[in-house]
Amino acid sequence: MKKVVIGMSGGVDSSVAAIILKQQGYDVIGLFMRNWDSSINNDILGNPTLQNDICPQEQDYNDALAVCQKLEIPLYRVDFVKEYWDYVFTYFLDELKKGRTPNPDIMCNKYIKFDMFVKKAQELGADYIATGHYARIKDGKLLRGIDSNKDQTYFLSQLSKQQLKNVLFPIGDLEKSEVRKIAVEYDLITAKKKDSTGICFIGERNFTNFLKNYLPNIPGKMINIETGKEIGDHIGLMYYTIGQRRGLNLGGNSDRFFAVGKDLEKNILYVAEGEENSYLYSDSCIVEMVNWISDEKISDATAKFRYRQPDNDVHITYLENGELLVSYPQMVKAVTPGQACVFYDKEVCLGGGIIKEVRKNGEKLWYL
Repeated sequence: MKKVVIGMSGGVDSSVAAIILKQQGYDVIGLFMRNWDSSINNDILGNPTLQNDICPQEQDYNDALAVCQKLEIPLYRVDFVKEYWDYVFTYFLDELKKGRTPNPDIMCNKYIKFDMFVKKAQELGADYIATGHYARIKDGKLLRGIDSNKDQTYFLSQLSKQQLKNVLFPIGDLEKSEVRKIAVEYDLITAKKKDSTGICFIGERNFTNFLKNYLPNIPGKMINIETGKEIGDHIGLMYYTIGQRRGLNLGGNSDRFFAVGKDLEKNILYVAEGEENSYLYSDSCIVEMVNWISDEKISDATAKFRYRQPDNDVHITYLENGELLVSYPQMVKAVTPGQACVFYDKEVCLGGGIIKEVRKNGEKLWYL
């Protein structure tokens, strides 16, 4: 009997993935990753006290334990607190300092879930590892999950072919509604548990209050880029991303304005009026930290510049320094430095990289 070590998060997806693996006849072992510890991270940072620092991981562990007990599979618990800080959270903070919009979940998959986790699973004698991601693997290729609304290949785009070997995605062929239905049939404690939408392993928090513990909050001016006039104040550039409308706090004008750029040196947040204003659009970008899952070197593909965004037709030019020039003459809204650019050929996820700079008409946008 082949042994599978599955990452149990305390959510419904990994719970049902474990059920499916048992039904398929595997010897299933659960492994819960503990990646965030406020007291340890305070020591690393040198902060004796953090405000509003309540982590839901203990409840998640209890839920994972209850599921494993019901399914009669063992559950091990492993700490990757230091590794998460070193490889994921530090990256997250560094990107915010640069005024970019990072995606820590992508780095968590690359360095924790499909690296540190795999090594621990191998210590437990695993033939395979499994997770509750909505994705599929076929003939060595990474495919989108059947549920287009939940497909998570975007977050797996920095994985290597080697990392995807001996990996199982048991729920990749299911719709989310089917996953919930199975959990209800098994009367699992996670059946109706809300999906997590917070930072990977840190959970849902007041983002503004949480970040104040780690980065200095430097308020500044908010300027209408079209008129050059100051129209308000921002609470810190790290709290805003390109295309954002909510949270600008411009009183009665809030619904009309969108964040379109940042000037780090002058600490200015630029906004423009109207969802279709020209400042939100670009026709190309430079992509760094490029990772290819596919062996085929392609020039034309589709790409997502953020999760759940529709596919965009793109042309890829390979630069001598290993970066990519990704062109999309049809213009795309709110392409943002720090976010992932992920490439697809229909159902196949080819790989991706991180957006370094955004351009229009061959010129880097000065306000990004």
